[in-house]
Amino acid sequence: MSQIEQVQTEYQQFIEPFQSLILSTANDKGLPNASYAPFIVDEAKNFYIYISGLSTHTRNLSTNPVASVLFIEDEGKSEQIFARRRLTFECTASELPRETQQWEQIVEQFQTRFGQIIEAFRGLPDFRLFQLTPQKGRFVVGFGAAYNIRQDDLNQLVHISGGGHGKKQE
Repeated sequence: MSQIEQVQTEYQQFIEPFQSLILSTANDKGLPNASYAPFIVDEAKNFYIYISGLSTHTRNLSTNPVASVLFIEDEGKSEQIFARRRLTFECTASELPRETQQWEQIVEQFQTRFGQIIEAFRGLPDFRLFQLTPQKGRFVVGFGAAYNIRQDDLNQLVHISGGGHGKKQE
């Protein structure tokens, strides 16, 4: 197996152990907020988060529907703290209307994955379901081993070459 094939396989499996994603949003003035949310993902790599309307990230997504999503290797499992394996996506966000067929299907998937607490959330009118649609991404597996995720095919990686650490960027 070639190196790119090995990294490609690792990319396809990277988010499997994660139950939550790190979420970066910004308000209408551009002020950032870092948070997290439990998620589910579909085959097209859309992420879904079911979040309280009382939270800062929900207000931010409602007024500024863009987000960055991060999955990062646990510090305790990392061989080098400066080169933790990580996957990021720049996403557009859209709220799914309550009580639609798509909303019901996604919330059922949340209940299957996270249990009875989702049943309680269904009865809370402030809980909202957002779809985060990746526009582009990057998978970093170590020093000098960074890959862009193809915008036209989110399943394919392209190695980033040139520049390098310590070289002046033009």
